[in-house]
Order: sequence, then C-alpha cells, then structure tokens
Amino acid sequence: MMGLFGGLAARAANRSALSALHGLMASIGYSGLSTARKMPALLASVDQHAAAIRESLEGDARPLSVVALAAYAEGVRDAAYRHGWRAPSGAIDWSTDDWVLHRLLAVCLLGHALHTA
Repeated sequence: MMGLFGGLAARAANRSALSALHGLMASIGYSGLSTARKMPALLASVDQHAAAIRESLEGDARPLSVVALAAYAEGVRDAAYRHGWRAPSGAIDWSTDDWVLHRLLAVCLLGHALHTA
C-alpha cells in the first residue's frame, strides 16, 4: 500500500535528485561537456563511462532516472573520497585522465539527456 504520502515521498526524492544533479552540472558538467565537444579523447572517455553507468544501473534492474543517477554519483564521490581523491579546486584540467571526474561527467551527460528528453 502506497499510503497517503507515497507520491509525496517520490516527488521529494525526485526534487532532491534533480538538485544534486544540477549542482554536479554547475560544478563540473557545463565546463566538462563544453570541453568534451572540442577534445575527442575526453568525449570518447565520457561516452565509455556513460555506457558503463547505463549497464551498471540496468544490471541492478533500476531504470535510468534522475534518482538513480544522483545516487550513483554520490556513491562514486563517497568511494573516491574514502580512497583519497579530492575534487580539484579552481579550473579543471580536462586533459588529465582523472577516472572520477570522467565518471561524474558521464553522469552529467546522462542526466542532461534525461532532462532534455
């Protein structure tokens, strides 16, 4: 039984996830996706990461959604922090091969595609 607040909880989760994805876009997404259009190697890396994310989320039987993407990004960041990764301060050098940044940029790419679909 969904109950009186079932739909409310789903809408709140969706709003929270959208907020998290907008924050990710603001911090790395806009600059990274703009740069990727000019750097074929970065675009190829981000496309490969996006495919792996889609496969991972579909393998968990979860549809690609803003909630799933936001949760995925949070998990990537949390694991990276536990292993010593720190987000760059200032401008990002997208020519470096930073797996975490490329993975998070792929989340931005997928989130943007969902939002514009």
